[in-house]
Amino acid sequence: MSIKENYYVSNINKQTCFKEKLVIGDEEEKQNYDLEEVRNRVILGDAVNVLKKFKEEMVDLIFVDPPYYLQLPNRVLRRWTVKTVVEGMNDAWDKFSSYQEYDEFIINLLNEAKRVMKRTATIWVISTYHSIFRIGKIMQDLGYWILNDVVWVKTNPMPNWLGVRFTNATETLIWAVKNKLSKNYTFNKYYAKSFGIGKVAGNIWVLPICSGKERLRDEKGRKLHSTQKPIELMKRIILTSSKEGDTILDPMAGTGTTGYVASALKRNFILIEKNPDYIKVIEERLLCPFYICKNRI
Repeated sequence: MSIKENYYVSNINKQTCFKEKLVIGDEEEKQNYDLEEVRNRVILGDAVNVLKKFKEEMVDLIFVDPPYYLQLPNRVLRRWTVKTVVEGMNDAWDKFSSYQEYDEFIINLLNEAKRVMKRTATIWVISTYHSIFRIGKIMQDLGYWILNDVVWVKTNPMPNWLGVRFTNATETLIWAVKNKLSKNYTFNKYYAKSFGIGKVAGNIWVLPICSGKERLRDEKGRKLHSTQKPIELMKRIILTSSKEGDTILDPMAGTGTTGYVASALKRNFILIEKNPDYIKVIEERLLCPFYICKNRI
């Protein structure tokens, strides 16, 4: 099987969301959302507030890319040789006053995510060492049953300019079901074996971060989103843990890569994003998609 270079958004999505309004603005007086209202739509609103309005057991797969709470120092880093400024991560949405505030945010998000998952659904959560261990504990405390962790090894990580610690070249994904009794979740072993290392679908994925033409930038050449996830990463997640026709939820959609890849792979999507600037980017990507994946799978 292969994903052709001219594989645009699937016909099912062209016939639904793209002939109607793609973006829905969440309103306070709106109390409930049915699946048909939000499937193949982008909702402008706060993730937790919007999820509270969803009915139970609506989605087949969730991908959560939460703030990492990096706690980076507020200073400018320059490359020693060429003296150019390093494009680091300093976004307001990644800032919290304390671990307690961050934990409460994650708890509220994952509680609502669990409620809207079908009994056969799975959830992926990604982060770095800064917060993945806190997130894993919270998931277990909430009753999630962790199936795997998957280590994403970056072939082109941000260089270690200061040289005072190891270069951070990995991110960790937690893959889980609602509880220990959950059965019949989707796992496409064929794809898992093709993406992992060795002959037994090893839980290590080696691929680059967004760069070149895939990295979305503004008119001044600056990154539109500090933690934009690569298409290849989302392709692996969706192919290994969902089926055609499934509904995939991304409650913090960023630049919309989850919906973009889901559409191309004949899945439905629900995207939630509270930043209007990111919403504009999502609209552009979904309404005017560029070629998606060149990899043979």
